[in-house]
Amino acid sequence: MTAEKRLHADGTPYERVQRSAEFQELRRRFRAFAFPATAAFLAWYLLYVVMSGWARDLMGAQVVGFVNVALIFGLLQFASTFLIAWLYARHAEARLDPMAAELAAGMEGTGR
Repeated sequence: MTAEKRLHADGTPYERVQRSAEFQELRRRFRAFAFPATAAFLAWYLLYVVMSGWARDLMGAQVVGFVNVALIFGLLQFASTFLIAWLYARHAEARLDPMAAELAAGMEGTGR
């Protein structure tokens, strides 16, 4: 068997990394955060849209001056977006980035 065939016998380096247990764990950790956070945010956004369409009296209720419930919900949408982004950055820094760096170093060390 030639060196070229041996090098690609198990697939490309990227395919080998993708099949590795470490990469699968990295994907699991990412999905463990991303899927629930996405579902929660979409449910929260859908609540805002539904209430804006069908609970007009509640959403139009004045809270302080010209500020009504709908405006507060809208601003909370922005706040929740920034909160999720901040939480993801913390999650990635603590649980994803170190593992991704190890995988990258392992790939660079194999001579590709």
